[in-house]
Amino acid sequence: MVHQYQLNGCNIVLDTCSGSIHAVDEVAYDVISVYREKSAAEIVTTLLEKYSGRPDVNEGELRQCLADVAELERSGKLFTPDTFAPLADAFKERSGGVVKALCLHVAHTCNLNCAYCFASQGKYHGDRAVMSFEVGKRALDYLVEHSGARTNLEVDFFGGEPLMNWDVVKQLVAYAHSIEKDARKNFRFTLTTNGMLIDDDVIEFANREMSNVVLSLDGRREIHDRCRVDYAGNGSWERIVPKFQKLVRARGNRNYYMRGTFTHANPDFLNDIHVMLDLGFTELSMEPVVCAPSDPAALTQDDLPIVLEQYELLAKEMLEQKRTGHPFTFYHYMIDLTGGPCIYKRISGCGSGTEYMAVTPWGDLYPCHQFVGEERFRLGDIWNGVDNTAVQEEFRSCNAYSRPECADCWAKLYCSGGCAANAYHATGSLRGTYTYGCELFRKRMECAIMIQVVERLGN
Repeated sequence: MVHQYQLNGCNIVLDTCSGSIHAVDEVAYDVISVYREKSAAEIVTTLLEKYSGRPDVNEGELRQCLADVAELERSGKLFTPDTFAPLADAFKERSGGVVKALCLHVAHTCNLNCAYCFASQGKYHGDRAVMSFEVGKRALDYLVEHSGARTNLEVDFFGGEPLMNWDVVKQLVAYAHSIEKDARKNFRFTLTTNGMLIDDDVIEFANREMSNVVLSLDGRREIHDRCRVDYAGNGSWERIVPKFQKLVRARGNRNYYMRGTFTHANPDFLNDIHVMLDLGFTELSMEPVVCAPSDPAALTQDDLPIVLEQYELLAKEMLEQKRTGHPFTFYHYMIDLTGGPCIYKRISGCGSGTEYMAVTPWGDLYPCHQFVGEERFRLGDIWNGVDNTAVQEEFRSCNAYSRPECADCWAKLYCSGGCAANAYHATGSLRGTYTYGCELFRKRMECAIMIQVVERLGN
């Protein structure tokens, strides 16, 4: 499967199944576009007519181009057949039982009342609660017990707002360190926070112990304060931004990123990225809201062309800022085209419900944080393990080849079939397709690949 597109002056040809990416001139671009549809003679005749005003385009050059394309095909770098479908089932058979990451919901409560919150303001459609140290300790033990031969384990401290249970977070980190050596494991921690309760203790501890810190900021003050309000209806921007700046300055070169959400109110989210850059933040992410179509925050079809253009403008701006010595990163454009995920990972995706699970304050296990509170998806608990094996098998079989709509999509080995939660909440089926999200993902991939092409060409 071949995908061709033109962006920022680049003619890009992506061979999906080999992962090969070719930056070509416009003549080669045209040759490839019809290579499988027309004979060599037809291609030469057609392109000689199209480029009749260019002396450098002659029959000899076109036939050499055709020979080059044929060689790329023979070497498995163009028009590569898709032979990966059988691996989807093979991976399913090999991936049983090993857990590599847990999302610990240390607080099912929050000090903000965000309008678009998928977690029902931290309650996850249930009761407010915080996780006890005993439950968290058992969750870490469960992770060790079910991690097989894996050495590196990941734990996300999540909510609600995890800083509302900060002492337990600190206790759990200390406990994890106390068992690492004997268990022959290495824990990596991530903290996601709205910033309201950040103080010097949080900054010192997070910057020492957390491999990554995710800070929730929607960009412009008026956009952020439109949704991210406290229970009195007051915006939080002014209170959290100075705390975020202090934490990031103290963090040095350790990982963090500003995680924003754009909605129908700000499909022009590049303006929010500009604000974050002006505030001194350089590790950025802006995520599209996922909510019911009837929600006022929901992105509409009229928003789609605006959002797609924003992604293109963002990619061009990143190149320009890097050229002038002011680089910044955008989460969705961080791809590794040479040493990236193996084919099994490309097929199977994030591993929700199998390799990765969420733990509630009561110790219940769910496939990921976006399913918490939906009883059908409760997998089991940290004491007795997974007993809802039917649902776990549903998740295990979710992959790039389990959705018919993905069959002809050039991006399927980059998105691995997409997010199961988004699919379910958009269509009611884990194997559904969140088509709006697919449009956005494909554009992000085109932009991310273009950035790499330009950087490699040095132009």
